[in-house]
Amino acid sequence: MSQRIRIHGGRVIDPANQVDTRQDVYLADGRIVGLGHPPEGFAAELEIAAEGQLVCPGFIDLSARLREPGDEHKATIASESRAAAAGGITTVCMPPDTCPIIDTPAVVQLIQDKAALAGQLRIQPIGALTRGLKGQDLSEMSALKEVGCRAVSNATAPVANTLVLRRALEYAASHDLLVIVRPEDRDLADQGCAHEGPIATRMGLRGIPYAAETVAVAQVLALIEHTGARVHFAQLSSARALRSIARAREKGLPVTADVAIHQLHLTDEAIKDFDANTHLRPPLREASDRDALRDGLRDGVITALCSDHQPHEPDAKLDAFPATEPGIATLQTLLPLTLALVEAGTLTLNQALAALTSGPAAILGLQSGLLSVGNVADLCIFHPEQPWTLNGDTWLSEGRNTPYWGQTMKGRVTQTFLGGVRVFELNAR
Repeated sequence: MSQRIRIHGGRVIDPANQVDTRQDVYLADGRIVGLGHPPEGFAAELEIAAEGQLVCPGFIDLSARLREPGDEHKATIASESRAAAAGGITTVCMPPDTCPIIDTPAVVQLIQDKAALAGQLRIQPIGALTRGLKGQDLSEMSALKEVGCRAVSNATAPVANTLVLRRALEYAASHDLLVIVRPEDRDLADQGCAHEGPIATRMGLRGIPYAAETVAVAQVLALIEHTGARVHFAQLSSARALRSIARAREKGLPVTADVAIHQLHLTDEAIKDFDANTHLRPPLREASDRDALRDGLRDGVITALCSDHQPHEPDAKLDAFPATEPGIATLQTLLPLTLALVEAGTLTLNQALAALTSGPAAILGLQSGLLSVGNVADLCIFHPEQPWTLNGDTWLSEGRNTPYWGQTMKGRVTQTFLGGVRVFELNAR
């Protein structure tokens, strides 16, 4: 049950409304009912002191695999909802490569029911672009849109050929659906497990060249001009692909892009010890790519950060490096790693929070990611300087596959609200 809540003493940052000031925030009936001053007759049932902390919209994560349905041995919607709430995340987009695939309204409804039962997170299911993600027959996009899908994607699965891709983009455009593309040419990737470069060569690992990403980006960009489809490029990893997208945006093509937060910190140097927690897809690239992606985020070519959360059970990371499953568990590191970019001078605090709130909201066409009177009260409160260590006492995801385990980070969420209901409170569990 939502309460009448007054949050006082905090620094309120709302990039969408260009707000950065100390003011009180008032919540009632699941919505924001006052900023600075309470509405007439308001009497708070709960007073929250936020001195020394920041109050901002809840974060929107454009890619997080919660493993349910289908891979509950790795994680569940309930477990990862808790981790998301602890990370200040109030909305996540779930890619369609669940089991069963998100290609029917029934699967969308199943996920939404599970999210409602957990009660800590909004889930935006991404519908499948093709049936079963097999890359051949188009999915029933209109039916998926009717049950709430705002976007469609083939996740990491390839599309059979460019004709199918063109038809898919045309069909999506006819229903005003965003198409999310994780650009990789499967043939050029050739079962690689690391960036194709000197480090992979020395380690005897099969590499994934830049061309696997740039060719896929170029192909889609060419088809956008024919179809008019809105396309979002997800989890970029290379400077070359970024440049192509920048040129497309300059030409006015309807394209956007995001980057996973770990790609802005780690490089292929991190794989030197065969740490399976650095086995990622797309792979960690060179330092020059990391720096270019940082510049792209600062300059507005990239408008959103995502976690690309992929929790795994311990056995998934215990084999030889190429045989392990790629991915990092990242929901609770999204905020501190983003704040580290502010500390490094890469982004201003407002730019950083925009990439977690208003940026992804605009990509999806959501009426969230901002603090306006009348809006649903999805918000978080965090202490930007509070240190915390990733360990069994602080980590809520079922997946512990992170190269940051045991490290101390700075920036911790203290409270998260979903629809005016407090779904996370530090030290309350």
